[in-house]
Amino acid sequence: MGEVRTVTDADFETTVGGSGWVLVDFWAPWCGPCKAIAPVLEQVATEREITIAKVDTDSNPMNAGRLGVRGIPALFLYKDGKVVSQQSGAMPKPALLKWIDNHMTADDF
Repeated sequence: MGEVRTVTDADFETTVGGSGWVLVDFWAPWCGPCKAIAPVLEQVATEREITIAKVDTDSNPMNAGRLGVRGIPALFLYKDGKVVSQQSGAMPKPALLKWIDNHMTADDF
């Protein structure tokens, strides 16, 4: 189904700017909630047709800053290169899937 990909500032636009669904996870190695949500995101990639783009904000701060990320984990959901929704903080898998599915099944896409 989907895949998990490590993304840098250099290849961010290439990753999110294509067609299809991309969930960008802005995280940092020292962030406890980021560590907690990581396995959930890996599961989501196996269950949905979506790319999970993981951006370490310590090494790649440019796009997080440009998008106004104030806290991590910060999740940005893209469809065909456009942000359709965003969430801050870790969430349990059912809530994460509901958030994603509400957008992926919306008629306006």
